[in-house]
Amino acid sequence: MNSAFLAFVIIVPLLAAALLTVMHTPLLARRTILLGTNAFALGFGIWLAVETYGGNVLGHSIALWPSGIAIPLVADMFSALMLIVTALLGLVCSAFGIATGDDERAYFAPLVLVLSGGVYGALLTGDLFNLFVFIEVMLLPSYGLIAMLGGLRRLSAGRLYVTMNLMTSTIFLVGVGLVYGVAGTVNIAELAGAGSEDPLIGAAVAVVLIALGVKAAVVPVHGWLARTYPYTSPAVTALFSGLHTKVAIYAIYRIYAVIYDGDSRYLWIGIVIMSATMLIGVLGAVGENTTRSILAFHMISQIGYILLGVALFGPIGLTAGIFYLLHHMVVKASLFLSTGAVEVTYKTNDLGKVQGIARTEPLIAAAFLGAAFSLAGLPPFSGFVAKLLLVRAAIDETQIAAAVIAVVVSLLTLTSMLKIWKGVFWGRAPEDGVSLVSARKPGRLLTHIKPSVAMPAVVLAVVTLAVGIGAQGLLVLSEQAAAGLLDVSGYVEAVIGQ
Repeated sequence: MNSAFLAFVIIVPLLAAALLTVMHTPLLARRTILLGTNAFALGFGIWLAVETYGGNVLGHSIALWPSGIAIPLVADMFSALMLIVTALLGLVCSAFGIATGDDERAYFAPLVLVLSGGVYGALLTGDLFNLFVFIEVMLLPSYGLIAMLGGLRRLSAGRLYVTMNLMTSTIFLVGVGLVYGVAGTVNIAELAGAGSEDPLIGAAVAVVLIALGVKAAVVPVHGWLARTYPYTSPAVTALFSGLHTKVAIYAIYRIYAVIYDGDSRYLWIGIVIMSATMLIGVLGAVGENTTRSILAFHMISQIGYILLGVALFGPIGLTAGIFYLLHHMVVKASLFLSTGAVEVTYKTNDLGKVQGIARTEPLIAAAFLGAAFSLAGLPPFSGFVAKLLLVRAAIDETQIAAAVIAVVVSLLTLTSMLKIWKGVFWGRAPEDGVSLVSARKPGRLLTHIKPSVAMPAVVLAVVTLAVGIGAQGLLVLSEQAAAGLLDVSGYVEAVIGQ
């Protein structure tokens, strides 16, 4: 594939969003463009994975301007895998938004497409300043989605979300300025190894990593996520869970591998912080009494697992972290969508207010249970392989405490998932409650959740099961992605060679 095509996956969503914004487009046309653009991005990601298979790296300078002026785009197996999963989640979450009626608001589709374009740009850019730009492109429509969709508390959640991101973006931009001031460039490839060789550059890039850590919701700067994600619509929460923090995590992997060259002197800091993130996140879910708040805290906990892969910098650690990242994006979105299907149908996500859903909604109950088992790390789902690899990597690096914490947190995660199961899906459905069991005829189950609302969660639950059963395929690709982080010479050559 000609590397000049790299920009297409960014341009197409942005142009589609512009078209939908300036033209009065019928609802059916908006839906077609929204789903079609996401499907295009998914196909593009698969094509990119084929092109980068075996360690190939594609690089392109926009408009063929020289380095330092052009926006560098670069793709390897890691960015290709991320592009595939983010596009899949964009497609599935958009389908859920259509099924629940969120897209009837005229600006839903354009905002989602701009968000997607920002995500794809952040995954492909090879420049710290343009990473900042694309993250802002991703965040701006997010403010609109939070304000437009959700309950009454969305406004206070939106204020916190905007304030936190503006502050963090300021820190990020300051860090980029410091990097340029001490290194004379913000091109990631040109900075290869500089963070470990020059203390000034290392300190400047550390400011960027701090900002990314806040955006990734790493302990102790995690509270904003638990106080914002539960208060928009279920479709938007699921979309955010798969895209926002994961872009920051991807950037942390990339920057530490290329600029710091995996410097072992700082890895102990990551071990401590990520172990704390795993534990504090899961403990935060204990006192929560709504499905989305519990899942939001578990999202924080799982971010600790993912970034532990960076702290265990090595072939097994990076492979485990990348595999875990891809697995978690799918599983967490599935959980938000399955509980979201219950919420939009029965108008509540409080534990105990709707029970016995497994009796009346067996399909959505099965989707939730599969994704919950995967999140907890039970076979045969993808979470089992991800956590097994991560624990093995921690033991190989003699980080026994981190391995023990990972196992304990898995058990606590399973307990919390059973709490949701008991509070929503298990038990006898109330005869006079919102589950409308009184409308059920003897010997016949009425499914109140529409198939179009249930299927997005089911699709992702099937994906995590398929990945768990056929884990070897994704492991091979994850190993290739990890190899590209361990040896960045191909990445550097693809960018500087332009």
